[in-house]
Amino acid sequence: MTDTDPEEFVVLADGISVQYLIRYYRSDVTLRQTLLSVLTSRTLRRGRPRSSTRHWAIRDVSFGLRAGEVVGFIGRNGSGKTTLLQAVAGVFLPDRGRLTRRGDVSCLLSLGAGFNGNLTGRENVYLNGSVLGVSRRVIDQSLDEVVAFSDLGKFIDAPVRTYSAGMRSRLGFSIAMLVDPDGVILDEVIRAGDAAFRAKAGNILDRFRERGKTILIASHSMDLIRAQCDRVIWLDRGEIAMQGEPDRVTRAYLDESRREKSRLGTE
Repeated sequence: MTDTDPEEFVVLADGISVQYLIRYYRSDVTLRQTLLSVLTSRTLRRGRPRSSTRHWAIRDVSFGLRAGEVVGFIGRNGSGKTTLLQAVAGVFLPDRGRLTRRGDVSCLLSLGAGFNGNLTGRENVYLNGSVLGVSRRVIDQSLDEVVAFSDLGKFIDAPVRTYSAGMRSRLGFSIAMLVDPDGVILDEVIRAGDAAFRAKAGNILDRFRERGKTILIASHSMDLIRAQCDRVIWLDRGEIAMQGEPDRVTRAYLDESRREKSRLGTE
C-alpha cells in the first residue's frame, strides 16, 4: 500500500509486523546443572530464564480504514487480532512497517480491565472517564445515562471487585458513551450481557456510525460481524488470510474452521 494517499484514511497500516520476546524455563535442567550454572555465573539473578525465543504475532499486515467504516477482525485465538488492534490504538509501535493514524483513536480493548476493584462502579465511571480524557463536568452531566445503560441497578454503588466479568464489561461499555473519538476499537466486548443489553450496545455502534466514526471490532461472533461490519479482515497466524465483504469472508472462515475440526477429528 505504499502508493496510497494516507489522507484518505483514518488508519493506514503498511506492512506492519509486531514481535514478542518469549522467555521460558527449561524443565529438563538437573539440580547439578543449576548449581554449576550459579557457581560459574558472574551475575546471579533470581528467576533468570533458561532460554528465550522470538515470536512474530503479526507479520507484514497492510490495510486502510476510511472514516465512517465499520471493519471486523476475525480469526482463531492467537491469530493476532488483539495485538493488531493494540498497535492501531497506539499501545505500542510496530517493529516493522509503517502505521499512520489521523485523529484520536479510542482504545476500548477488554473493557473494564483498568477498573479499580476497591472503588464502586460509580467511582470507576469517573476514574475511567478521566483516563479517556473526559472532563468531570461532562461525566456529571452524563452519569445518570451511563448508569441506566449499564443495567447494574443498586450494584453501581458496590465495589467492582464484587462484579462478575459480564457486569464489568457492561459498565465498561457504558462508559464508551462518554467518548467522542474519530475511531473506536472494540475487542470482543459486545457479547457481554443478555440480548437486551447487546441491542443497546448495537445502538451505541449506530450512534458512532451516524457521527462518521471509524469502528474496529474483533469478535468470534460471525452474526455480529455480518450484522455490523462493512468489511472484514480475517487473520491467520498473524497474517491476513482474506479481506472483503462480510458474508464472503465469514463464510470462508467458517468453512476453513469446519475443515480444520474435521482434520483434527480424523487424526
